Amino acid sequence: MDVLLLALAVAAALYGVMYLVCVRATWCKSKRTLHGKTVIVTGGNAGIGKTTAVDLARRGARVILACRNKQRAEAAVCDIIKESGSNQVVYMQLDLASLQSVRSFAETFLKQESRLDILINNAALHIHGRTEDGFGMIFGVNHIVEINMSPSIKTVRAIRTELARSSLPIIKILNRPIIFLFFKDPVAGAQTTLHCALQEGIEPLSGCYFDNCTVMDLKANARDDATAKKLWEISERFCGLA
Repeated sequence: MDVLLLALAVAAALYGVMYLVCVRATWCKSKRTLHGKTVIVTGGNAGIGKTTAVDLARRGARVILACRNKQRAEAAVCDIIKESGSNQVVYMQLDLASLQSVRSFAETFLKQESRLDILINNAALHIHGRTEDGFGMIFGVNHIVEINMSPSIKTVRAIRTELARSSLPIIKILNRPIIFLFFKDPVAGAQTTLHCALQEGIEPLSGCYFDNCTVMDLKANARDDATAKKLWEISERFCGLA
C-alpha cells in the first residue's frame, strides 16, 4: 500500500510539473474596447475561433464568422450573441478549400462592409483529400489560404479543439486521456490570439512567433529570409496572384 501511495504521489507531482510547463496559459491582459471596429474570424463556429469571437464581441466589435458550414455557423452566431450580449455578430459563407469561394467572400465583404480592422485566420483542419483547386487539403487550407496571419497568429499547438474531428473514432478514444490531461482548453488557447490582436504597442513585433502571449525564438530554418521569400513566391503562384 505504501508503494502504491508513493507511486500515486510521484505521478501527481509529475503531472503538476507537466501542467505548469505545457498546459498553464498566460492570459491576455488587454482592456481594449472595439466599438466601431470590424473583425473577421475564420473558423469562428467552434473551438479557439468561437472563444475568440465571444471575447471580441464582448469588447464591442462587429464580428464576422467566416465559415463553410452554414448550419453550424448560424448556431454559433446565436451562441456568441447570447454569451457576449452583443448582436453585432454575423455569418458569411467561406469555404477555405476553394479559392473561388475565397474570392467570392472577399467580393461580398467589400460590397457589404465599409472597413476591416482585425483579421484572425484561425481556421485549420487535419484531414486527407484535396481542395477544389487540387492541393492537398492540409496544405491548401492551412497554408495557401491561411498564409496571412496579421495582426494575429495561429495558435493551435493541439489545444483541445475540433481540429482532429475527422480522425478515426479509435484514434479519438486513445488520445482522449492525453488531451484531457495535457492540452489547453479553447479559452486558454485563445489568449495568445487575443493578445496579438488587441495589445497596443506590439506593432514592431509584427511577423514574430508568439506562444503564451510571448515572443518565442525560432529555429534557423524558420528565420531564413531566402526560403521565406521563395515560399511566398510559390504560394502567390499557386493562388494565381503572380
